[in-house]
Amino acid sequence: MTLAKICGLTTPETLIVAVEAGAAFVGLVAFEKSPRHLAPEAARGLLEQTEMVETRRAKVVVVTVDPDDALLDALTRHVAPDFIQLHGHETRERAAAVRARTGAGIIKCLPVSGPDDLTSVADWAGVADHLMFDARTPADATLPGGMGLSFDWALLQGLDLPRPWFLAGGLNPANVAQAVRLSGAHMVDVSSGVERAPGVKEPALMRAFLEAVGTLPGKQSS
Repeated sequence: MTLAKICGLTTPETLIVAVEAGAAFVGLVAFEKSPRHLAPEAARGLLEQTEMVETRRAKVVVVTVDPDDALLDALTRHVAPDFIQLHGHETRERAAAVRARTGAGIIKCLPVSGPDDLTSVADWAGVADHLMFDARTPADATLPGGMGLSFDWALLQGLDLPRPWFLAGGLNPANVAQAVRLSGAHMVDVSSGVERAPGVKEPALMRAFLEAVGTLPGKQSS
């Protein structure tokens, strides 16, 4: 089945809904400009309240934007994430350093607005465990994602990568099936598409999204 990540979770209630409704990945954002930001200590508290510290019923992903070593150390100490998502301008060398420092897997997000944005995909082979293709945000945007923007999903048709990859950007319960059909995505990521306000998840939308994803074919992530 196609796998789903619910990103930007901030409350025990919504984290529990995500896991119980079938999310394979849950995302916690460590970026102060985001309305979904959680400091490392707060992220730890959230996992403790939902018994996710020891019993990882879904893979825990921490979303970062050009993180410095101090943040990475705090995240490793408090959260011990399964994956670090790099959503900034990180290089391949920096991604390798993040993996070595944290022991976490790497999800590298690549912004897409047109075919030219896919020319560097092969450069990430062997560096990132998974790539994520998200809509490129405007140059003056304060956030690199989570804005509900989308791109031409058909650009990703036939994309040949050694590991399953994520599609993100503008997904919601009504369009995720079409997005997977057009792109060939193995995994999908949603944040604003299951919110009633920026940073406020709506459990009914989360369940609807995961129910829609659960009907789709796809490849398992390792």
